[in-house]
Amino acid sequence: MLPARLSVVPAGERPVDRPALSLRHRRSLRLAASMWAVVLIVAAAGGCFGSPVGDENTTDEGLAAGMALPWPQDGQTSVMVEGLGDLGSKGEREPVPIASVTKVMTAYVILSEHPLKGAAAGPVIEVDRQAAEESSSREESSAPVREGQRFTERQMLELMLIPSGNNIARLLARWDAGSQEAFVVKMNRAAARLGMTHTTYTGASGIEPTTVSTAVDQLRLARRVMKDPVFRSIVAKPEVTIPGVPGVIVNTNTLLGRSGVIGLKTGSTTPAGGALMWAAEAVAAGRTWLILGVVLHQDAGSPPATGLRTALDRSRTLIDAVRESLDSLVAAQGPSEQDT
Repeated sequence: MLPARLSVVPAGERPVDRPALSLRHRRSLRLAASMWAVVLIVAAAGGCFGSPVGDENTTDEGLAAGMALPWPQDGQTSVMVEGLGDLGSKGEREPVPIASVTKVMTAYVILSEHPLKGAAAGPVIEVDRQAAEESSSREESSAPVREGQRFTERQMLELMLIPSGNNIARLLARWDAGSQEAFVVKMNRAAARLGMTHTTYTGASGIEPTTVSTAVDQLRLARRVMKDPVFRSIVAKPEVTIPGVPGVIVNTNTLLGRSGVIGLKTGSTTPAGGALMWAAEAVAAGRTWLILGVVLHQDAGSPPATGLRTALDRSRTLIDAVRESLDSLVAAQGPSEQDT
């Protein structure tokens, strides 16, 4: 008998009518208030907001000038090819909610402070009561875990990145820094070091609409984090089976294995719309090239599943076009100094 496949609503909201506030909901409200305090502190200190960038819908085609790429017509998009340079960006130039794309920074901070080498599993982390209670939430994506269960760091990263478990993102934040609030400070410091000047993190999962960024900033993060072979191997998995977790855990990134896609991370909430940070490979001029892109704010205001579907479809159209044009682009440009 085949194992059951774990069905998880894509990272984001699950609309639900509740007659009264549950314990989880009251905790979420308190957390939201504390996260707003983080926003105000970061803003007062100059933080990661950066200077205003405006909301004009513009195109900076970069190396893609003349390629007539099928850029998404709403939201914002940024694309680059490692070894060639930036293909350009399209769309609004203001920070927008990024939903569960946030988890890429959460993973980056965790792996920076607790690096894994080769096939190492890393330290064992115990599931606390909060993560277990949140696992049954109908209001957000989560991974089904029980209090007292023990998983390795690698397994926790899989539970966070593959089914987009918000409860696991917050658990990892508490494990690393003692509280989500303290972990958020680390996230914003990491963003500042990477030059993500229009990014502000207010939580580890991305459920908060106050976590905002731009496609250009997130592309900086994508380039850095894809240099980590452990992260790269996790986000490339279309599914995973973890002892103690029922069924087969399916990746929310349904583009994996198609159009050369080898990662990266989905995101979707009603405020954020659909989002996708993606990585794809293509062969040109006798070598394999890594193409990285970020698509944000697709069908914002729509149900999360609708926005995510739009982000996936538009991303695939763009990926296919870049891959088809890569031979001519390589011939015209040649390798760049950006290939470091």
